[in-house]
Amino acid sequence: KYPVIYLLDGFSLKRNLETVYDNYWGHYLPHMILVGISNRTNRTRDLTTSVVKNRRGGAFNYETGGAEKFTSFIENELIPNIEKNYPATKFRTLIGHSYAGLFTINVFSNHSHLFDNYIAIDPSLDWDHQKLLKNAKSELESQSFANKGLFVALAAEQLHMSDETVTMDNLRQNDSEFTLFPRSIVDFCDTATATAKLNGLRFVWKVYPEDLHGTVPLPAMRDGLVSLFKWYQFKSPPKYNSPETTIDEIRVLLNNQEVIYTKHFGTKTPPMIAELFNGYGYMNLQMEQPEKAFLFFDMAVKYYPESADVYDAMADYYIAKKNIEKAIEYVEKAYEISKSKYHKEKLDT
Repeated sequence: KYPVIYLLDGFSLKRNLETVYDNYWGHYLPHMILVGISNRTNRTRDLTTSVVKNRRGGAFNYETGGAEKFTSFIENELIPNIEKNYPATKFRTLIGHSYAGLFTINVFSNHSHLFDNYIAIDPSLDWDHQKLLKNAKSELESQSFANKGLFVALAAEQLHMSDETVTMDNLRQNDSEFTLFPRSIVDFCDTATATAKLNGLRFVWKVYPEDLHGTVPLPAMRDGLVSLFKWYQFKSPPKYNSPETTIDEIRVLLNNQEVIYTKHFGTKTPPMIAELFNGYGYMNLQMEQPEKAFLFFDMAVKYYPESADVYDAMADYYIAKKNIEKAIEYVEKAYEISKSKYHKEKLDT
């Protein structure tokens, strides 16, 4: 089963998330299910946290304030549907940008049980005279957020678009309407930083000085996911690649990794994805360390018995050992699963 990322504004940000995921799964991120929530229609209504009739000195002619109802939809309809129909664990990450970032902070503050990780990108915490901001700061100071992770991103290039004298260094001292948006984010992050050690929150925030509000989602998704999944990354990676590392040492490393993953995901989790087991197996075959190669191939079969690729890799191990009888046995198992032309031809040859 796999952790799940829920991405708000999926209609516009889907490719950004896919790009990050495709580049970082494996050593940095686990295999995950990616769920994009469109928000193409009724976006302002569903993502804002209170009813607003006027905004920034003028009438605001949008329906607003539906965040709690939309949260109810996510909790009571969407998440159960995903977990019923897909091999999903209950380890969940929520990502939101702008109004969706505001929504993300609201879920984090008032419904923190729903997700394990939160990534709020340029969240509109200036909304309704900072109403949610004030509530969220209070929650940070009074609640426990043990085992929760929060990453907040701020695009700072826009600070200079109205007044080039405004910088991150003097932003906190500026009280203009123009800086209310970034000041609100910084204010929240200052509180989160100060209270994180007390409330158990794993908190990281980052300023992007060369990004605008519209460009920051891509780098923020990358940094947010890598940061919040830092615990997932291998301990002592050079030891896996060193020919000097013993088999017993590798077993200890893998056992420790499995303990970490199982603790965080809340369900028994292999210490490596299948692709990495196979990759290390082939690497050790090339390094003429067949015992180590067998260890990785054998563990791949143990942990991923429904994967044709792990049986195919074990067959290659036996081909290298010139044990054709065992090689055929594993290709047959691979073919039973895949029914692919590739495995059929491999059997025939």
